[in-house]
Amino acid sequence: MSVVLYQNNEHLCVAFGDLVAGAGGSGVQANQFLIIDNDQSAILDPGGELTFTALTVELRKHLSLEKLTYLIASHQDPDIISSMQSWVTRTQATVVCSKLWSRFLPHLLPSYLGDKVGGNCLPLPDEGLDIPLGKSVLKAVPAHFLHSVGNFHFYDPVSKILFSGDMGASIGGGGVDRPVTDFGAHIPLMIDFHQRYMTGNRACRLWADMIRGLDVEMIVPQHGQSFKGKAMIGRFLDWISELRCGVDLMKPKNYAIP
Repeated sequence: MSVVLYQNNEHLCVAFGDLVAGAGGSGVQANQFLIIDNDQSAILDPGGELTFTALTVELRKHLSLEKLTYLIASHQDPDIISSMQSWVTRTQATVVCSKLWSRFLPHLLPSYLGDKVGGNCLPLPDEGLDIPLGKSVLKAVPAHFLHSVGNFHFYDPVSKILFSGDMGASIGGGGVDRPVTDFGAHIPLMIDFHQRYMTGNRACRLWADMIRGLDVEMIVPQHGQSFKGKAMIGRFLDWISELRCGVDLMKPKNYAIP
């Protein structure tokens, strides 16, 4: 499934979902994203080998893989970047990720590929970075400890879309093609995931305060439905600002010797 999130004469954002065959038993369903501005392009969170073939089939409808500019990873999880070997052997794309994880990426490659990544990698500093893309940029926005220690979200100032990784993810509802319409009914699809995968309320609150300073019209997470419109985005930011999660919930029983 592919969904055009934004398009004008020079800029395109496409989301891909439901590409993991047999995800109910063998893999986690996730969204992947393509962003094109003029003659440059980026794949965001391309996933693992479960999605590679299906994703490349969809991508070829929009661009030649040989012309891909960036392969961007919000963090280091297998459903984010474990297909890297397939990408670096088929494209000349620059790999973009947190500086904390850039030195580990060669471990995803066989030794015969040598320094295929190290010589073509853009490590993101903790404070983030504007990544040049065509006539525009992608803003790498700090999202550390949500849920990874070196974590970034990506804001596209043309489409005003925030690609938010695991923040805002939901399990068991609709896909990226169905924005949330009833926030209260959506909370049960998010709460267990966020309480387990987000480190704590302080990080959530600081992140939400930062995002309120951006002109965001859509938040699109890596899993599940998107949040569209100022009102729904505001509801989500208010909710996550108050959520107790991660270390906030830890008790002695969670650290008992089995």
